[in-house]
Amino acid sequence: MAKITVVGSSSMDLVVTSSKRPGAGETVLGDHFKTVPGGKGANQAVAAARLGAEVTMIGCVGDDHFGQIILDNFKSNGVAIDYVEPVTGMESGTAHIVLAEGDNSIVVVKAANDCVTPAYIEKAVDVIRQSDIVIIQQEIPEETVVYVSELCAKFNVPLMLNPAPARPVPASVVEQASYITPNEHEAAVLFGEEPLGEVLRRYPNKLFVTEGKRGVRYFDGDEETIVPGYAVEAVDTTGAGDTFNGAFAVALAEGKSLKDSLKFANRAASLSVTKFGAQGGMPTRSEVEGSL
Repeated sequence: MAKITVVGSSSMDLVVTSSKRPGAGETVLGDHFKTVPGGKGANQAVAAARLGAEVTMIGCVGDDHFGQIILDNFKSNGVAIDYVEPVTGMESGTAHIVLAEGDNSIVVVKAANDCVTPAYIEKAVDVIRQSDIVIIQQEIPEETVVYVSELCAKFNVPLMLNPAPARPVPASVVEQASYITPNEHEAAVLFGEEPLGEVLRRYPNKLFVTEGKRGVRYFDGDEETIVPGYAVEAVDTTGAGDTFNGAFAVALAEGKSLKDSLKFANRAASLSVTKFGAQGGMPTRSEVEGSL
């Protein structure tokens, strides 16, 4: 069984569904409201666990009602939470999501996720050392991303960097990461105005730019190629990228080829958008394999 460690955020998603996204200063009437567990780190951990990996989450929640729900959700999905600690006097992270006009808009409040510091990571060094692959994102402090990158390089453990939300990433992290998985917007923040084709050539079989339902673009050492996505009737696109990352990590950790890993991840991501919530549609292993 693949051993995957996820270092990242956990939160509660506060989700409003509306036929129209409000503009500045505008009030619109919504259709539905729900609270569901989320956070990019938590989403990727749950995605990987549902696909059969042995997953350990490293993160923080608040000592509030949301924090307990997040912890219970990890347990119910088989994610190890030995290194997910409630922070006294701190609220859990939240994501405020508007689903409208076929897409989502999200405001993230990090709260307890800011407590995932390098000092906190030191408690889990042995877990990182023993991992087949480590996944990290950017809803935690930048210095923690740098520290985990250094640890993975030291232990020769592959690091998958999902550079979301978009912010500049130190060059050392880009070089030390084994896999980098931005979407088109995040890639533009990482690499500026340099043409994407040139950036892809500089990082063959390392940089994978997700393009939604179109698929994933990368340079395989010989040519730029796209592994296409799968057409589905989308209900909620929240968490599709997180599902992709969790599934991609599982497939790579199990020794699948790069192209087969991307196909597996694309299929998992496509299935994830057919139900409500970031984690609500995340598929099981049998669901993905049965639909490939």
